[in-house]
Amino acid sequence: MVTRERSGTAVGFITLAAIFLMTIGVLHAIAGFVGLVNNDFYVVTQKYAFEFSTTSWGWIHILVGAIMFFAGMALFRGAVWARTVAVIVALISILSNFVWLPHYPWWALLLISLDVFVIWAVTAHGRDITVE
Repeated sequence: MVTRERSGTAVGFITLAAIFLMTIGVLHAIAGFVGLVNNDFYVVTQKYAFEFSTTSWGWIHILVGAIMFFAGMALFRGAVWARTVAVIVALISILSNFVWLPHYPWWALLLISLDVFVIWAVTAHGRDITVE
């Protein structure tokens, strides 16, 4: 059996990605909850190709947020499946935030950039946190 040394920097990147994933999940859930409670909070100022009601977006954000939070928790445990789920849910988050751009542009761009970091960290350094 060949053992390889774990990189402290790589483990730090994965830990940060897990924290980001959980934080983004909570922020998605909060944004979704606001969309459900107050339909007038999010206002689109221009016509956009993708039009959904804020209630629909609220449920989408809550669902994506919950999956992201639990995937982040699983990353801390070093579960191999969590890396795959983290990448998939970060891609879904990127797509949902892209469509969310006219509602909250700066916020959506911030979350997209954090999602890109999560994907990079998990795909580039995911093996370093895996429990054997």
